[in-house]
Amino acid sequence: MEMLLSATISGLLMGMLFALVALGLAIIFGVMNIVNFAHGEFLMVGMYAAFLTATGLSIEPLLTLPVSVTICFILGIGSYYLLVRYLLRGPMLAQLLGTFGLMIFIRYLAMAIFGPDYKTLEYGLLIGKSIKWGPVVLSYSKLGTAVISVMAFGVIYWMMNRTRLGMALKATALDVEAAGYMGINTEKMRGLAWGLGGATVGIAGALLTNFYYVFPTVGMLFVMIAFATVALGGFGSIKGAFIAGLIMGLIIDIGGTYVGPQFKFALIYLTFFLVIIFRPQGLFGW
Repeated sequence: MEMLLSATISGLLMGMLFALVALGLAIIFGVMNIVNFAHGEFLMVGMYAAFLTATGLSIEPLLTLPVSVTICFILGIGSYYLLVRYLLRGPMLAQLLGTFGLMIFIRYLAMAIFGPDYKTLEYGLLIGKSIKWGPVVLSYSKLGTAVISVMAFGVIYWMMNRTRLGMALKATALDVEAAGYMGINTEKMRGLAWGLGGATVGIAGALLTNFYYVFPTVGMLFVMIAFATVALGGFGSIKGAFIAGLIMGLIIDIGGTYVGPQFKFALIYLTFFLVIIFRPQGLFGW
């Protein structure tokens, strides 16, 4: 029972981070109906931005959040205006291969600059500390990451549903031509969607450096979890991304505890496979 409780709490904490990573994918797909294969590399860039800022300036890692958010926001905007808007003129295959090429470019550019070595932060307000709650030991890093992830998710959810900017984004997602007739600059909305997608995953990357290795291919693992999360929640659904993120966290931790750690990611992909077969629109998709 204690093992189940520990795995459940750990899964929920990690699930909140998975939800934040998946949020950017959900926004981009919701507004533009395109899958960003480079999303994991945006996460990696956010991690390197936080790591280099923290070590280079010898500051608290949590203070690097604005740096990671800004860099990933610019990366998202730049990716749209320099590449993606041209890909949209071609067939769907060109769009998929284009973002896949962007993924390869960013990944191996990082490897050329930083090398393949794993890097970790060794100091910080949350790093290396934990709290005991009954039989459960909670890592400060994961607990703090979960809290900030939920706060960031809440801000984006509020913006999308309670502001004129969010309404314009949703209108562009529903019908880009009709939104244009209503005076909405749909080109800016699409660029903003990529910027928000980058910014949210930049937050996740900065938080992840507090308890995970930084290396050029780190995005590969997390983007696969993000794809499965968005598929489960429903492509384009922000609420679905949050709930599915929690479910994915539980599957990984509880499955890893009882089935075996070597099978925990296989369970993720099995879930993804079953969702595609039996409910391709996801839990909250259209």
